[in-house]
Amino acid sequence: MKPALLVLIPLSDASRASIAATFDVIYAPDPARREAALASHGATIRAVLTNGTTGLAAADIDRMPQLELVSALGAGYENLALDHARSRGIVLANGAGTNADCVADHAFALLLAVVRDVPQLDRATREGAWRDHLPMLPGVSKRRLGIVGLGQIGAKLARRAAGFDMEVGYHNRKPRTEARSLRYFDGVVALAQWSDFLVIATPGGVATRHLIDEQVLAALGPQGYLVNVSRGSVVDTAALARALAGQTLAGAALDVYEGEPEAPQALVGLRNVVLTPHVGGRSPEAIAASVDNFLENARRHFAGEPVLTPI
Repeated sequence: MKPALLVLIPLSDASRASIAATFDVIYAPDPARREAALASHGATIRAVLTNGTTGLAAADIDRMPQLELVSALGAGYENLALDHARSRGIVLANGAGTNADCVADHAFALLLAVVRDVPQLDRATREGAWRDHLPMLPGVSKRRLGIVGLGQIGAKLARRAAGFDMEVGYHNRKPRTEARSLRYFDGVVALAQWSDFLVIATPGGVATRHLIDEQVLAALGPQGYLVNVSRGSVVDTAALARALAGQTLAGAALDVYEGEPEAPQALVGLRNVVLTPHVGGRSPEAIAASVDNFLENARRHFAGEPVLTPI
């Protein structure tokens, strides 16, 4: 008999079919179906698949007495009740690294789009404008790139930056011994002062809420650009809107923002911001890798082995 799995996030038919080979899948990717699933199947559920945004609350954990494995599909897990789950002896896993290439690719796409003003140039071209009547834009190569959070995504950003002949600095809780070729900063403000472009790749959660605040944006300065592919909570949206509107920051490109899925109204009317709807980690390849990672973690857990990517 296959163990019961509660899936709290949208999945494609192909992903669901792949998971159904191992689990009795209870698909509940919205609040109404979640409530119905917990009411009907809570007593038999042994595993939950969610993500950092959707999370899993302590109250819902308590409605599943047989729950023994909770996994976030991607790397993020900021809305999982970790301590409560651990107090129950529940194994926690995530998809660390499975979409890192995709996120790093998207971060550079955003950086190039905002610095080279691609959305505005596209619009101007469609309206019949020619280059002689448009402002000259800065380049990206041979500039200074600051990375906040040198995890798997941050490390891949640094590798891509090398292809642009960029000088790379980073801030982490502590220096990475494997990143000796990169310049370490022990504070975000100092990193921002040094950087031309600041890319945010740090985890979300209480510890990093509004880490990128008015002081950091001021340090980045009127020629600086901000890119966020981590979590919307890391950036103070109101401070960012003021900096962009007041031109004390040259531009920003965000794949994530506070109040998702609604885009911040303070930003949508500004021409020096590029917005995408939290798609940085989404590609067929990345999703397939994340699902495969979850299934391998599940196989290991139910075989009595340690999971590959524990939280």
